[in-house]
Amino acid sequence: MMRSRTVWATTALLTATLGASVAPAVAAPTAARTAAVVCPTGWGSLGETYLASTTRPVTNVRTGRHDCYDRFVIDVPGASADRLGFSVGYVDQLYQDGSGRPIPVGGGAILEVRVDAPAYDVDTGASTYPGRVAQPLPGVNLTGYRTFRDTRYGGSFEGVTQFGLGVRARLPFRVLRQADHLVVDVAHTW
Repeated sequence: MMRSRTVWATTALLTATLGASVAPAVAAPTAARTAAVVCPTGWGSLGETYLASTTRPVTNVRTGRHDCYDRFVIDVPGASADRLGFSVGYVDQLYQDGSGRPIPVGGGAILEVRVDAPAYDVDTGASTYPGRVAQPLPGVNLTGYRTFRDTRYGGSFEGVTQFGLGVRARLPFRVLRQADHLVVDVAHTW
């Protein structure tokens, strides 16, 4: 009887060992080491203004997607950061400067972005930015953006260039003045 138990125990142990070695190897799940994204805080949704101006013209507008926010950049080559005046704030309706004509902007909220720089050569009056009033901004594709929904050109009147930025909701934003461009970041969430 003792010999029978030993045989069974040995058989069980041998079967377990062989079974483990014959079974296909399954890779243990690897813990992906991703850095936790820490989004900036302290932004708000109240309007921001900086009083200054430049005669350097607006030449381009571009956008970018980031982990925590969508970015709107107005290029003003040759303008120093301290000369880039602006007014950025949420509005119920975008009205074209000069004419007062309403410009429809899609999205849950409208962020009006005004930069105190013309979109034309001040000496010749020739346009330096290809945007057309009330139309989407040329070269800007918002496919895949989490916050941005629409862009519209408001025009350039008396040295101030105006844009309408349609966003998903009234979300916090920040404005950065840098040499050669004005940057507006709109957060994905509160």
